[in-house]
Amino acid sequence: MTSANRIRLLTVDYHAVLRDGIAAIIAPEPDMVLVGEATNGAEAVEAFHNLRPDVTLMDLQMPIKGGIETIEEIRAVAPAARIVVLTTYEGDALAVRALKAGACAYLLKSSLRKELLNTIRIVHAGRRYVPAEIAQEIAVHAAEEPLTSRELSILQRVAEGKANKMIAWELSLSEDTVKAHLRNIYSKLDVNDRVQAVTTALRRGIISL
Repeated sequence: MTSANRIRLLTVDYHAVLRDGIAAIIAPEPDMVLVGEATNGAEAVEAFHNLRPDVTLMDLQMPIKGGIETIEEIRAVAPAARIVVLTTYEGDALAVRALKAGACAYLLKSSLRKELLNTIRIVHAGRRYVPAEIAQEIAVHAAEEPLTSRELSILQRVAEGKANKMIAWELSLSEDTVKAHLRNIYSKLDVNDRVQAVTTALRRGIISL
């Protein structure tokens, strides 16, 4: 296969070890070639514009500019861009955000050795891929009422260890209003207290620290 016919890949990840690992997996494949690497979202946007890869492998947690924002920015100027998210986060809410931003696939880094090459070929062929366990979580929570932006801002502050009084002051609310929002959050997440709410929201990727 000539180089012109190979799947041209761009890897975007802050960690050099991960980028090296991906390069090692791709190197023996006759139908693929790694054309570039980036360490953060800002570099990724520039590299994408310069290289125009067939498939971009994108981490979500990066400095300067995160993966979701980077996907949105790339897709805004290149709607047909094919992007595979590579992440350690199994949360259904984060997966949904990535897919809505324009990702074509959502792959856990723990399964790269087994699934990366097949996922690249699936996406290059114009199809989508989400691991069964994450697809199941998305389906389980699909009918649930999402947290509002106000509830998210309160829950994020709870996760940062702030008391109701401080949250109320920062958001120009009364403490009773904050408590009412927290009750709604507990109900939507099917939990009983602050600790459970934060733990569940972090696991599902609804908030991050």
